[in-house]
Amino acid sequence: MSDLLITAGPFRFEARFETDGAPKTVAALRARLPFRSQIVHVRWSGEGVWVPLGETDFAVPYENHTSHPAPGQIILYPGGLSETEILLAYGGVSFSSKVGQLAGNHVITLTSGLENLPELGRLVLWEGAKDFEIALL
Repeated sequence: MSDLLITAGPFRFEARFETDGAPKTVAALRARLPFRSQIVHVRWSGEGVWVPLGETDFAVPYENHTSHPAPGQIILYPGGLSETEILLAYGGVSFSSKVGQLAGNHVITLTSGLENLPELGRLVLWEGAKDFEIALL
């Protein structure tokens, strides 16, 4: 079941919230919808794109957290050792920053369009920042 539309650059993906595993993170992100920003390529983590959010405080604990999101999984890092961020894995990711390995809350999973993830990653890596939006369907 899909309840979200993720737009990243020229691509559109349907997605679902991970409500059972990350209820507080889902509630905090849902309250900010539609969420609009830009994605850039990750610096240290591998094959992913991210939204740097600086000191934004989502006021959520670790829940359903991982350092290795699978392609099509979106994690929210609530801040602490590094800045707050949202990361979308398009390939292999070992989530980290300049201070070392991190873990983010797996909050969203893409349910369609996964075949477009490698091209999204290539576009962001070679062409730079792309528009990004999370909205309810």
